Amino acid sequence: MVEIFLKILPFFAVIGLGYLAVRTRFFSPEATVYLTRFVFYFALSAMLFGFAANLDVAAIFSWPFVFAYLSGTTVVWLLVAAVALWRGTSREEAVFEAHTGVIGNVGFLGIPMLILLLGPGAVGPVLLVLAVDLLVFSSILTMAITGLRAGRVSPQTFGILALGLAKNPMIGSVILGILWGTTGWALPGPVNEFMTLLGAAATPCALFAIGASLAGRSAERLEVAAWLSVAKLVLHPAAVAGTCWLFGVSGYNAGVMIAAAALPVAGNVFILAQHYRVAPQRVSTAILLSTAASVLTVTAVIALIS
Repeated sequence: MVEIFLKILPFFAVIGLGYLAVRTRFFSPEATVYLTRFVFYFALSAMLFGFAANLDVAAIFSWPFVFAYLSGTTVVWLLVAAVALWRGTSREEAVFEAHTGVIGNVGFLGIPMLILLLGPGAVGPVLLVLAVDLLVFSSILTMAITGLRAGRVSPQTFGILALGLAKNPMIGSVILGILWGTTGWALPGPVNEFMTLLGAAATPCALFAIGASLAGRSAERLEVAAWLSVAKLVLHPAAVAGTCWLFGVSGYNAGVMIAAAALPVAGNVFILAQHYRVAPQRVSTAILLSTAASVLTVTAVIALIS
């Protein structure tokens, strides 16, 4: 376990460096915004395209895997939503708390860290997890909030949803990479070197951006945020482990899925909370707490699955 902790520690050290850079005002909040845009639209997209272009989709795609992750995540989503409603929150807040409890930082933290810790074979399973998060649960959030505010889900809702998915560079880069991979053609040398060079910037810049964005968050509603952090870091991987057994997913792929489920709350949940003006401070605090705690919880989960 100590060996795993020491391998994970450099990732969180870079996150801490980004946090300190903003707290000491060496790095401005505005600079954080632009660094995040660079990672999201350029570096991470190049990395994902490169991974997807070299995948044998038929070999890595598995319906039992998808159903196991989808089912385990749905169980936790419903539990967190039920607890929120039981506390007397609004239905919109309950939806956002449920989303916070299941959406992990797969793109910025999970892909580079899990590939290093679990090997290059983790790419396929991690991308499947990312696809379910983006295509299914982000869609559920959009439809639920839009439907609650309009009183119904209209064709316009699906238009908003489709536009949002189409504008997401992570989805676009994975789809384009898979399409290129199906041709069987190797990327031209200069293009491959360009993608490799740009994608190499994704890991350090993404980790630094996570820390920098955390520096601007203040802690409020600690008891709720602590519960959401427990749901994400403990209940989510536990539920996914149970559904892996139920659907017969075992071995390496199950381990990668459980590790991905153990990641802290994703930063884009806060962006959505701000956009819809639903409990942004609560979500922000959950991101801060879960990221700080995950250096120990992710270590424990990876030690268990190893």
